[in-house]
Amino acid sequence: MNELINIRRHLHANPELGYNEFKTTELITEYLLKYDIQITHEFCETGVVGVISKGTSDRMIGLRADIDALPMQDRSNNPWVSLYPGIAHACGHDGHTAILLGVAQELALNCEFDGTVVLIFQPAEEGLAGARRMIENGLFEMFPCSSIYALHNWPELKVGELMTRTGPIMAAGDIFEIEICGSGGHAAQPHLTQDITLAMGEIVVMLNTVTSRALHPCEPAVITITQVECGSSHNMIPSTARIIGTARMFSPKAQDMLASRIHDVVMKIAESHGAKAHVNYIRCYPATINHIRETLLSIDAGKMSGMRTAEAGYPALTSEDFSFMLEKRPGAYVWLGSGPCAPLHHPEFDFNDDAIEHGVSWFLNVVKSELA
Repeated sequence: MNELINIRRHLHANPELGYNEFKTTELITEYLLKYDIQITHEFCETGVVGVISKGTSDRMIGLRADIDALPMQDRSNNPWVSLYPGIAHACGHDGHTAILLGVAQELALNCEFDGTVVLIFQPAEEGLAGARRMIENGLFEMFPCSSIYALHNWPELKVGELMTRTGPIMAAGDIFEIEICGSGGHAAQPHLTQDITLAMGEIVVMLNTVTSRALHPCEPAVITITQVECGSSHNMIPSTARIIGTARMFSPKAQDMLASRIHDVVMKIAESHGAKAHVNYIRCYPATINHIRETLLSIDAGKMSGMRTAEAGYPALTSEDFSFMLEKRPGAYVWLGSGPCAPLHHPEFDFNDDAIEHGVSWFLNVVKSELA
């Protein structure tokens, strides 16, 4: 555990963004080779796949860890704070990487099983769809896993707790970009312009009513405005405004409905102000849907690891590109307790090292259950 904790803290101090995880990939590669684990970088320039086979069975399972950091400032108060301004492991992928390295060592040296374990160290989970790229580059053609598993640290759960659920566990995550255009003009002569700031304000307010009026009240979904850009002077009505946000939901029907309603709201409000508008709605990650057998196996593996394990009552509206892997292979995604610590994506977040041994144990018991 001390070795894994030191690795985790080194990764935290040296974070790298999606598709730029070159030093992280080098560290993972050296660690796997130290234990004579077969590796390949074939599916992405960054990221590593390790392969461990024992026994005679042709059964194959995949274990995945994401390795990238976030484009944000690290304000944690630790000796291992990020050395790179504007880049931080504020989602705990440093911990996920350390956990899977620990699993690799145990599988190589101390565990007997019958089959093949594919260790997937995946780049670019944070909005760049690294999982999709690896799949498109032939991951499951070369390694046709019969099932696949992943975990994510979860600060809302205490260390020693594990939770998951059958069906949806994480939401689909889409992005919308709105541009509003008018003539602009002097602040003292609004009658000679289209007031883009007023149109922008109305759009922001109305978008926050869409989910409650477009969807069934029992259909979970959320629209959040995250960026608003408009104007450069106190005495000038701007000619353009920009709104960026996310839409999250679980069903394709809800996704279609929100995309359509967002477009309609924007266009009609812009038209009412004599302005023009454009909506770019980007479908990013599908919902993460757990399969029944693998979810139940994951819960049992948590109990075998001595963790307090339960089925979650409801999914989270955050999104995850492990969803692409679950579209191709049966599997499960679990939440590993890492509290107390700051929330995910918080500038003071730091992975709770006490969770590492629980994550390693869970993965090992998944392997034991699948490849006994």
